[in-house]
Amino acid sequence: MSSARPSLLGMMKSAKRVLGDAIDADRLLQRTMAGFIETAKSRYALEPGSQYVKGEPLKLLLVGYAGTRNTGADVRVEEMIRQFRYLFGDENVDLSILTIDPERTKGYFKTVKQIKNPQIFPRFLFDVVHTQHGVVACEGSMFKSKFANALSTFMVGAIGLASAENKLAVGYGGEAGAMDASLQDLVRRYCRDAFIIARNLESVAVLGELGVEAALGTDTAWTFTPAPDEVGRRVLMDQGWDGVQPVMAICPINPFWWPVKADIGRRLAQLTFGTRDKAHYKSVYFHNAGPEVDAKQDAYLEAIATAVRRVAVERGAFVALVGMEALDRYACEGLQKKLAGGPPCGLVISDEHDMFEMVSALYQCTTLVSSRYHAIVTSMPGGVASAGITMDERIRNLMADRGQPELALECDDPELAANLETTLNRLFDDQKAVQDGMADAVVRALEMMGRMGQMLVEQVTSHYPDFTFREGLGLDGDPWDHLHTVPDRLVPLVKAYRKKGGRKKAGGDKG
Repeated sequence: MSSARPSLLGMMKSAKRVLGDAIDADRLLQRTMAGFIETAKSRYALEPGSQYVKGEPLKLLLVGYAGTRNTGADVRVEEMIRQFRYLFGDENVDLSILTIDPERTKGYFKTVKQIKNPQIFPRFLFDVVHTQHGVVACEGSMFKSKFANALSTFMVGAIGLASAENKLAVGYGGEAGAMDASLQDLVRRYCRDAFIIARNLESVAVLGELGVEAALGTDTAWTFTPAPDEVGRRVLMDQGWDGVQPVMAICPINPFWWPVKADIGRRLAQLTFGTRDKAHYKSVYFHNAGPEVDAKQDAYLEAIATAVRRVAVERGAFVALVGMEALDRYACEGLQKKLAGGPPCGLVISDEHDMFEMVSALYQCTTLVSSRYHAIVTSMPGGVASAGITMDERIRNLMADRGQPELALECDDPELAANLETTLNRLFDDQKAVQDGMADAVVRALEMMGRMGQMLVEQVTSHYPDFTFREGLGLDGDPWDHLHTVPDRLVPLVKAYRKKGGRKKAGGDKG
């Protein structure tokens, strides 16, 4: 056995090296997607596909990252759908959404048809977009290589296919960042006829350099209404909270195992030899992995544990380790081990709780430090004093917009433990000042989300002049009339904001 093992390992490494060098799977996927978009252009001349007819419901396909129990991705889309239903009217729009796993999105996205999408998607998108009147790309990390080129290729593919058939092609509240050259080329070629509403100015600039029309918007999670407070309280009490202690929420991730990259050779070696690989994500995709990644992750968790242990004990706080995506369980459990014997601690993970319960639990917290962007966004309307430990520009941009850039820490900061301890204490001691900055940012974001609705109305009208919206919608109207809801606890702030700006008074939930 001992003499055979080196030979087996050598065979595996050789298979990986030969096949991996021969096939760059990300580029292969991009070339395949480009081929289908070019074919769609030719097909459109002979077979236009689904065409809008006046009086019919408008068929829109929502393309995002649904079905992984990523709370942020699901909340974003939930609120888009509610806004679209409010703007169009249920009788005038036929919404469908792609989901990786319908079981994980069961009970989400009311009135919307859920369509399972395969992991190898170019032909699938080619077929399904042909049956629609338009595509709305929903993913927040829409155009960037930080997480996975395949995900951005998915977004570009859907948008490009819609554009190839002269259909509505919109990106709603997405972000553009650093991209590999091949992905940049794909965006430049196939998103030129689309309209992207980006959630920050940096993204608008990136897209502009690629020749893609983009306008400033925001994220779409601001209006989310979680389950009632008693639900979130029960979730935390089931984990050991006494219902009285201040709750310190921590949302860790593994910042260092991104991007996910396709590796066909590695996957074939797995299948051939029946081996397991902890870095395997799914299909032919693998996380960044290795001893260096493990060491960085351990240092990140150790720094968080050091700061949390000190502050939680001093403040008499209960620590809630919150996994906003099912994948975050690994980081949460790793941090829990490092906190053993310290402050009382519990786990709240999205593989066990739906998005309504997750955000309700966040609302019960006194403070929050998160490496997940949407944990911060969804908790801000609830007044939870928050800071971030970031791996990219999203949390930095958010904290800058709040006027609190110092509350964005870096995941690889060698002084993370000391800086986090200072930040945690500030969240407790300067809670009101932090909350005031958050409230101002939320109200501005709500108005911007209304403006996004105005821009969407204009895009639909431009593509389909026979589609009729109710009077008052569009760029000549009031942005607040394009917003489906204002969270109850924010209504007084919104009223004051609008009064100061001479606008109409704010309302509550509109549908």
